[in-house]
Amino acid sequence: MAGIVVPHSAGISAPARTLPAGACDSHMHIFDPRFPPSPHWRRTPPVADVPAYRLLQQRIGTTRTVVVTPSTYGVDNRCTLAALAELGPQARGVAVVDADVDAAELQRLHRHGIRGLRVNFYSPQSWGVTTPQMLTTLADKVAALGWHIQVLARAGTLVELAPVLRSLPVPLVIDHLGMIASMDGADGDALALVRALLDGGRTWMKLSAPYIEAGTGAAGREARDEVARTLLAAAPERMLWGSDWPHTVAPAGSVDDAQLLDRFRSWCANDRQMDRILVDNPAALYGFD
Repeated sequence: MAGIVVPHSAGISAPARTLPAGACDSHMHIFDPRFPPSPHWRRTPPVADVPAYRLLQQRIGTTRTVVVTPSTYGVDNRCTLAALAELGPQARGVAVVDADVDAAELQRLHRHGIRGLRVNFYSPQSWGVTTPQMLTTLADKVAALGWHIQVLARAGTLVELAPVLRSLPVPLVIDHLGMIASMDGADGDALALVRALLDGGRTWMKLSAPYIEAGTGAAGREARDEVARTLLAAAPERMLWGSDWPHTVAPAGSVDDAQLLDRFRSWCANDRQMDRILVDNPAALYGFD
């Protein structure tokens, strides 16, 4: 729906193509001032609550969503759980927990709509240094729940984590195109690893936030587009799209979510493939009816 002003999103136009019923934004965050940030967080979080996000849904045409606990809240998932309750059955969540989380807490999170755990190697965490062992420990704990492990890491870190990533007993979801910015050098090594993981049949990729760790100018954009098309062609059945709203790592007011969807469409072979990534794939991973 055109003409809607959305906080933290540039522009007011709708995407060029009307999205199909059940289209899912598989990666976004809620920041609600009712919930204080973790003591480790030194910046003032944005106000990006559920009513503001519903405006984005109206504008771009998504109806399902996956709320990811941001680093801002450390291992406090109250903001995400409150958002899931407000958004209702068309929402799922990805939580952040410490390695010593117990089974009772994981069961509680499951009842509230959590379907995966995020492990962040990109920004400092409130509990200290994130380690590869955390991936294994948490994966073992959530395997019986049918959850996945979601990893946020730079391309070079993914290569360092390769032995652990290959051995996880649960599905692996990689954030933000793996932060792979080109087909060359160290990024090329990361791309080769991710393609091998995709070939293994248990890895998913979020085609989200192409502005993170991207090269500058037209050449940087074209390189990131080539990476996205390469990943999408490798395993279209395990690709996901996410807005990354409210775009906290981008300059304020610089990201137009409708244009993000149009750019994603340009990566797809056709609109049928786009619909699969927006509807069928997230339904399979997150358990939407």
